[in-house]
This record gives sequence, structure tokens and C-alpha cells, in this order.
Amino acid sequence: MVGQRGLNRTAVLAAAVVILFFASVLLGSYTVTVPDFFTIVANHLTGGAKIPGASFIVMENKLPRAVIGTMIGIAFGVAGALFQTMLRNPLASPDVIGISSGASAAAVVAIVVFGASGAAVSGAALAGALAVAALIYAISRGAGGTGRGNAAGNRLVLAGVGIAAALQAVVSFLMTRADIRTAADVLVWLNGSLNSATWDRAGILFPALAVLVPAAALIAGPLRILELGDDAAAGLGVRVNNVRLALVIVAVSLAAVATAAAGPVSFVAFLAGPIARRFTGKASLPASAMVGALIVLAADYFAANLAPLLLDGTVLPVGVVTGALGAPFLLWLLVTANRKDA
Repeated sequence: MVGQRGLNRTAVLAAAVVILFFASVLLGSYTVTVPDFFTIVANHLTGGAKIPGASFIVMENKLPRAVIGTMIGIAFGVAGALFQTMLRNPLASPDVIGISSGASAAAVVAIVVFGASGAAVSGAALAGALAVAALIYAISRGAGGTGRGNAAGNRLVLAGVGIAAALQAVVSFLMTRADIRTAADVLVWLNGSLNSATWDRAGILFPALAVLVPAAALIAGPLRILELGDDAAAGLGVRVNNVRLALVIVAVSLAAVATAAAGPVSFVAFLAGPIARRFTGKASLPASAMVGALIVLAADYFAANLAPLLLDGTVLPVGVVTGALGAPFLLWLLVTANRKDA
């Protein structure tokens, strides 16, 4: 009964993602009808006649923006759910344990010190996230062996928090040394933005997700057993350390490629798992992926279409919206959870 309800609610989330995806493409400051949309896409694929203005807006702005927003939402949602479920700690998300900070610091170094831009910044962010993840994992293992129960997860979270604080200091120092134009570019990237979404970035992100999302699905079985605790999982034949390492690699890679594509969009990985759990009644990677996509698409629609009406034409980075709305929503989740437990 619970399983069927979870499947039905996950299907509802998937339908909501599809609706919001098309709303992002068809509505907004420039509206496109459904027939015109399919005509534009068909003509683009077949080399047919283009509709002046509309073809560029849809194919080079709105559609790649929605595609990348959906993919990074899925990546952040699955990454956050993997960390939180594996470590049995709601704080264990890429935002908190330093993965996003590693990507941010590496990207800022590339921009400020080496004058990098575009793909070079994304590559630096990817390398920084992976390097920091390896450092955090090594410190957490070295601080106390394999650990029992929840100890290993807590050490990993604490190591990540400490490293994130140090990397934030590095970012702040580099910002004080940058000129105004460079600092502005850095701030846009640090807040997470889909304003520079292109098909080239989508072409890099899609193959990565095509490998990492099925990998996450394959290790979902041992992940559920790991929720029982390290001792119980080992007693059931799970190689705890090997499984945890595989989970960390997949989760970090998902967060890293998403951050490299759009910057550290805050709170998506942090909130997707808890919201999906409350909606479906259990931990679910597919539901977390859909919730992550919904958060990014909804925040980007507000940032690109509604915020300019309220802020005299200012288009906000999507990360500003997720950060502003994510914190109070997280507090609401905590309050309602406490009431339920009481």
C-alpha cells in the first residue's frame, strides 16, 4: 500500500516537472503557443524555415535554460538524497559538507587568478569539487577508522563543515583582490545562474547524467540496507566501506557536474530529499530527483519572469531565489517535524 502510494506520488511529481518545464518555455515575457513551439523545434531539427525572433528565443534561450535547469535539479536532488540517506543525517548535503564550496573556490581561483571563463571555469569547478570530496573522505576515515553506527557519517559531515569554512575564507580573500568587473562575474557564478545556459553545456551535462543516474539506481539497494546501520548492514553481507565509497563517488560526481554547469545553486540538494520523503512517505531517489527539478524550474521561472516585474527589470540568478526561499522553508519543515514528533 505504501509502495503504491509512493509510486503514484512520484508520478504526480514527474507530471508537475513536465508541466513546469513547458510553462518555462512557453510562458513568460515572450509567450509561444504550443503549435508554434513544435513547429520551431521541428524546423530547427530538419533545417526548415525559422520564425524570425521566436526561433532564437525558444531554441537558444528558453529551451536550453529549461533543459539545463531540469538536469541540474535532478542531479542535485539525487546527490542530496544519497548523502542524507547514506549518512542518516539531514545536514549531509553538498551545500553543507563542502562539495559546493570546493567547486566555488576552484572556480573563483580560475576566474580571478587565471582569467578563465566559460568551459574552463566549469572544468575548474568540477575538479575542485572532486578534490575536496576526496580530502573530506580521507580525513573522515583517518580520524577514526571505519567507525560504528553513525560515527563515520558524523565525522564526514564535521570534516566537510570545517573545510567549507576554510574555502569560504579563500573565496572572500580572492574577492577582495579582484577588480570590479571580475568580482561581478564571480558573484554571478557563486549565486548559481541559468542565464548563460547553452546547448554546449547541456551536451556535456546529459552524458554525465546518463551514466551517473543509472549508477545511483544500481546502488540504491545497498543504500536501503545501509540505512539500518553499519553493523546491521555488515551482518546482511554488505561491504559497508566499499558501498559507502561508491555512494560518495556517485553523489559527489552528480553534485560536481551540476555545479560546474550552473554554479552552486543553494538549498536544492538540501531540501529535495526531505520534501520528497514527506510527500511520498519514504526515502526515494526518483522522487528526490523530481523535487529537485521542480525547485530549480520554479525558482528560475520566478527569477526570470516575475522578479523583473517586482524589481524594475532585474533578472535574478536562480540561486538567489532558492537561497531566499529555501531557508524559511527549511525552518518550516523543522517546526512541523517537531510538532509531529511531539
